[in-house]
Amino acid sequence: MQKRILGKNGLEVSALGLGCMGLSYAYGPATDKQDAIKLIRMAFERGVTLFDTAEAYGPFKNEELLGEALASFRDQVVIATKFGFKFDDNGGQSGMDSRPEHIKAVAEAALKRLKTDRIDLFYQHRVDTEVPMEDVAGAVKELIRAGKVKHFGLSEAGAHSIRRAHAVQPVTALQSEYSLWWREPEKEILPLCEELGIGFVPFSPLGRGFLTGAIDENTQFDSKDFRNNVPRFTPEARKANQTLVDAIGQLAAQKKVTPAQIALAWLLAQKPWIVPIPGTTKLHRLEENLGAAAVKLSPDDARRIREAVEGVTVQGERYPAHLQARVGR
Repeated sequence: MQKRILGKNGLEVSALGLGCMGLSYAYGPATDKQDAIKLIRMAFERGVTLFDTAEAYGPFKNEELLGEALASFRDQVVIATKFGFKFDDNGGQSGMDSRPEHIKAVAEAALKRLKTDRIDLFYQHRVDTEVPMEDVAGAVKELIRAGKVKHFGLSEAGAHSIRRAHAVQPVTALQSEYSLWWREPEKEILPLCEELGIGFVPFSPLGRGFLTGAIDENTQFDSKDFRNNVPRFTPEARKANQTLVDAIGQLAAQKKVTPAQIALAWLLAQKPWIVPIPGTTKLHRLEENLGAAAVKLSPDDARRIREAVEGVTVQGERYPAHLQARVGR
């Protein structure tokens, strides 16, 4: 697989990474551990070198899974994890916490769970409005000086926060949602990343599965699947948003590829410093997603895709209100 560079300090990763959250969290029951390890290792065998996790996924279970799965080839991969939440005794999120002392404690705990001596890319999971961004960036800067962290990242941060952080410790990557059905980053965030030399890592590049064409208004999600609470995934919204999937499907058929491959190839074609991290629990979907790296879109292809999606108004917010309030700050 081709490689790409995130940030100005030469962090080289595969053009497509693997988002590991869904193996442990958010989309129903956790994947069987051995099956999850097999999938992670197959991704590596197919050329993936960027693996994304977080303490919040589980919580903690996803980091432990990744640590075990990657141990035998740790030095050949880039591990990204995140800080910024606190948890109650039952493992539920109980608010934000990006105080410097907490960031350092999270790093130490993550190093143990990941079975490693350094975190390659350490993201603030969400901006904590109670802690100055300069303090957050300063804490990560100290971890970098100590050799415990290699690169600093932000997730779903707004432009003002990105600039404040970058002034203290250069930001290597910004991770935010970006796909054919959520193109908000194009307005302000992507131009800022280009200006500052920050890589961009789109999560949910397949619209949490919707852009694959495998979900329709009649799809029933597991009771533990968080999409049950997402306005964009109500049956009514799914029915309305089917028009977008149909448009992508027509283009995919013409190219003799799948809708998922069109969606990922389109992201890869936007900028050379964009590295999507699709997640999956299925080996055949992994193969399909990684096949997108070989799909070449001409400028005319990219234009036709953009015209098709711009003709569709996507229905529904991408988060419930209490989570929507945490993004773009």
